[in-house]
Amino acid sequence: MLRTSMLATARRPALFVLTGLFLLSATQCDAQFLHKKKKLNKSTSAENTAEPDKILYGKAIDDLKHGRHEVGRLNLQTLINTYPDSEYLAKAKLAIADSFYKEGGTANLTQAVQAYKDFDIFFPMLPEAAYAQLQVAMTHFKQMEKPDRDRTQARAAEDEFQVFLSKYPSDPLASKAEQHLREVQELLAEGDFRIAYYYYVKEDKKAAESRLRAIVNRYPLYSKSDQALWMLGNIWQSTEKKEVAAPYYTRIVRNYPLSPLVPNAKTRLKALGAPVPQPDPQAVAWMTAEQNAPRPHEALIKKPLKLVTNGPGQELTAAARVGKPTMTPESESESGIDILTGGNQTRLGTGTGIVATITPGSSSGTTGSAESVTPATDGTEEKPATQPDPNAPATAAENSANSTTAAGTTDTAPKTDAAPAAAGQATDAAKTDASTAQNGANGDGKKESTSKKKKGLRKIVPW
Repeated sequence: MLRTSMLATARRPALFVLTGLFLLSATQCDAQFLHKKKKLNKSTSAENTAEPDKILYGKAIDDLKHGRHEVGRLNLQTLINTYPDSEYLAKAKLAIADSFYKEGGTANLTQAVQAYKDFDIFFPMLPEAAYAQLQVAMTHFKQMEKPDRDRTQARAAEDEFQVFLSKYPSDPLASKAEQHLREVQELLAEGDFRIAYYYYVKEDKKAAESRLRAIVNRYPLYSKSDQALWMLGNIWQSTEKKEVAAPYYTRIVRNYPLSPLVPNAKTRLKALGAPVPQPDPQAVAWMTAEQNAPRPHEALIKKPLKLVTNGPGQELTAAARVGKPTMTPESESESGIDILTGGNQTRLGTGTGIVATITPGSSSGTTGSAESVTPATDGTEEKPATQPDPNAPATAAENSANSTTAAGTTDTAPKTDAAPAAAGQATDAAKTDASTAQNGANGDGKKESTSKKKKGLRKIVPW
């Protein structure tokens, strides 16, 4: 036991010596074990030889990647204002537009549209100009609503996709633009079809026919075009002009040969005595490819959410996957809406009305053809309420106005002052006005015709 205690007391100093040597070696290695190495700022480092605009652009892109859109746009705008000749100027403008698009929201998407259009204006020769034009259309596509709601964004998207395909038909993004255009036109056609179907059920044939005709003429790739043609045939077959229904049944058989309505259309054609056409081979190939084309399937969890969302749903999946979309803009003749014609006639109903035209300086505000003047019972001419009495005494204002006219005014003005209602009354009225004007010129100057006085007044005050 005595030996063991002596060994323990001898080992303690050795343990203390080893511990001291270990701590001494740790302090001589630049404290790498106990302290972290301080990071160096590469942007302020003396060894950094990069351009300042490149550094600013890289920092802004890093902010945008991490969701700091406002900070990133501020740095990009600083780059544009500070270095207007930088090679990163176009990239900075496009990055600002992409930032607005990714952030979303009505206000940000509006800013994105303007930013993309500005890029297309300032840099039309760059390869990114096609991408900017497509993003303009995609911004409107992103804001589309259901077919029974406002279709402003859908029509704007259709126009922008058509502009892209007309300007960049061979661009790698053209196939994507064509598919989106088919989806937009499916949405627009569905909205018109729902309105037409409502009028069709209510048996308002004129309103339904005009809208259905616009659908089948403008959107041949619409998934319900065969139904629209069938409804048009039914509408015309129930009228006296039954022969007009035959071309619509013919189009079902020829252009939509795989439609389930083809047998009924053939039966109707035979009943009308019209020839039954052969199906178009190109239409058969198109419908076959359409049926075999893969379509996206919506998740079961997302279907209940469609009840509370504003965006389209089934219309995008039902859109055609094959075929050339319509590239012509919508015209007024295909819309099926009655339009007022210019001039003096209008197509309201079946009658033709005459529109009154207002000429500057006319006292009644309408022409003689628009006035309705009926003869009085006592044989004298009935004057409109706005026409003054020729025998009324002249006022001070009219006398002062007449002093500025020439003294040699002819006597033809009173003859054309008022429009008579009949040919027999016109002669009597002209004689009465002529005698009144002659008496006022030869005798008393205060009895001058009021119409002549107002004509002199219109030379100064045209109204």
